[in-house]
Amino acid sequence: MSYFEHHVFVCTNQRDPGEQCCNAVGGSEMFAYAKERIGTLKKNGPGQIRINKAGCLGRCDQGPVMVVYPKETWYSFIDKEDIDEIINEHLLNDRVVDRLKI
Repeated sequence: MSYFEHHVFVCTNQRDPGEQCCNAVGGSEMFAYAKERIGTLKKNGPGQIRINKAGCLGRCDQGPVMVVYPKETWYSFIDKEDIDEIINEHLLNDRVVDRLKI
């Protein structure tokens, strides 16, 4: 059994100005928002959900991106509404959000 039910890695990589990266298109802000939401929902901790920062995940051209384990589901997102949908559907109800999946 996994230590966390869902382990989420959000790319917050910052590259030099002018280079494509997830941080330049909201990666860090959406990481902070997702972590706060999971905390507010009291769904963080062992056996539940862990939201982690990640360096480059190698998919900058589709960024910002996150990957959710254990199912290795990759998402791209734009705003808080997308993050809420991923949390509500995938993390809380184990339903993949096809429209955001990459």
